[in-house]
Amino acid sequence: MQYHDVCVTWIAEQDAHFIRLFEAACRARGLAVLQITPADRDRRVAQLAAGEVAFGALFDRASDEDSDFLPVVAWAGEHAAVSVNPYTRARRAANKALTHRDLSTTLNTPCTIVVPPYAECPELADLDLAPLGPSITMKPAHGGGGEGVVVLDAAAAPVQATRQQYPDDSYLLQTYVVPAQLGGRPAWFRIIYAAGHVYPFWWDPCTHAYTPVSVAEENGFGLRPLQDMTRRIAEICGLCLFSTEIARQAGGGFQVVDYVNDPLDLRPQSLVPNGVPDQILGFIAGNLADWIGIRRCPT
Repeated sequence: MQYHDVCVTWIAEQDAHFIRLFEAACRARGLAVLQITPADRDRRVAQLAAGEVAFGALFDRASDEDSDFLPVVAWAGEHAAVSVNPYTRARRAANKALTHRDLSTTLNTPCTIVVPPYAECPELADLDLAPLGPSITMKPAHGGGGEGVVVLDAAAAPVQATRQQYPDDSYLLQTYVVPAQLGGRPAWFRIIYAAGHVYPFWWDPCTHAYTPVSVAEENGFGLRPLQDMTRRIAEICGLCLFSTEIARQAGGGFQVVDYVNDPLDLRPQSLVPNGVPDQILGFIAGNLADWIGIRRCPT
């Protein structure tokens, strides 16, 4: 039997750069890596079933897009292999309605009303949007990258029409958050969490460009809560790699405005303007390799 310390499944060509970084980081730590892509997925699944191949940790970047990778996930669960982002936890975190319920008990989140899927409940009786303020953000409970998110005038919000865009999904109606200005920039931040390490960035809501928050900025603007809140989110969702978005309002308070983003877009900034800074990608690859090296299931 061929044993590998970690298996990484991936599909998208946009992952290729990071997978190279991750494999190099693993090999530098003496960890053997098994890559599974669509080209060899069926063969590898058969080898796992036959006991010809095994691994001690799983970094799954594929099953959310291609269910044919789920046998690899199932094998990991049956053989006690650790997972960077355990499948059941990742699926729960992907549901913004459930994650809102999980986070809002201990963290500041926008005032929110969750409405059921249109297909299940076409009519919404006594829906009162007044608590949300003059403008609302309406987003489906599933999906990422801003897909399906709209900003509406609460006084004449076309809630019913918007719900029909994704009729089988619940929707979150939330107070539209206006960030404060800090040093001439909107106080809107995207924070990456990677195996216990926290990387905060200024996040431009329009361009989605990452700019690292410096230590001087963290201290000067009082941004330490970004670290603390992100670690709390990690404790609640149970994921090892994700991003979150937190805004600081004009009154000084911080709110988690986009809860858990997984899978995380790991394209490098050197290739795309809205990619993650290359140096940080290197750190993340090392963080994950260290985490796996400690926790992987031996043969």
